[in-house]
Amino acid sequence: MRLLVVCCKVLISLTLSTLLLACANSTRSGAVGINRSQFLAVSASEVDRLSAVSYNEQNQKAKEKNILVTSGPAYDRLKAISNRLISQTSVFRDDTQQWNWQLVLIDAPILNATCAPGGKITFYTGLIEKLNLNDDEIAAIMGHEIAHALREHGRERLSQAMAQSAVANIAMAVAGPYGSAVSAANQAAQYILVLPNSRQNESEADAIGLELAARAGYNPRAAISVWQKMNKATEGKGKFEFLSTHPSGDTRIEQLRELMPAVEPLYLAANNQNTNQFIQKQKK
Repeated sequence: MRLLVVCCKVLISLTLSTLLLACANSTRSGAVGINRSQFLAVSASEVDRLSAVSYNEQNQKAKEKNILVTSGPAYDRLKAISNRLISQTSVFRDDTQQWNWQLVLIDAPILNATCAPGGKITFYTGLIEKLNLNDDEIAAIMGHEIAHALREHGRERLSQAMAQSAVANIAMAVAGPYGSAVSAANQAAQYILVLPNSRQNESEADAIGLELAARAGYNPRAAISVWQKMNKATEGKGKFEFLSTHPSGDTRIEQLRELMPAVEPLYLAANNQNTNQFIQKQKK
């Protein structure tokens, strides 16, 4: 029994050391000031590999159903927006220009959009058509999804799940399979590692997405109109797929408004630069 306790103490010490070493900030703070230390114990390469497998499977299924769109006006519109947003991602981290960025449009009445780790973007025609999105609004949604990838929120959640399992196993080793410590450890992991990050991650993606869109020359206020459209479209109709993982509401809109002073100057600067470039081209 004494040996078991000693071993468990060593294991706990090693685990705590691992948790501390795994803490990092995946992005620079940007104008919006996102500067939170994250728990990233799982390797980025492994997360990217798993995401690529899932992404390819999704696209293969869509292709078999003849709903995978990889060319044409609707796809080209999205591609142009994504290129402008991707060109601004190096503001937040240096490695994104080496990412294997991909974009697919799936022709289905699904109101959703995602960006998997490593820069793999998916849009559904249902989201664009149902909400009648303009380019600024598409950029707001796409920027938000890209921000999740930049901040490695998926990797963070996976690391948290791994840590939760490890803590539970340690508790079992100390207290036995029916010990009360197991329940306590699971509850602690749920509250400390899981629940708070959902709101936090969404707020971070909102902020970084706004900055990406503004720097790319898209009106950041479109993010507000998107959520106003979402709220109106869902009145008495339940939730869209997008809202199952992206909670809306007046509080979120208010937080977006509070970020405008930080991002609107970037939008104005981007448009002034675009205007100057256009004038220079006309002179040639």
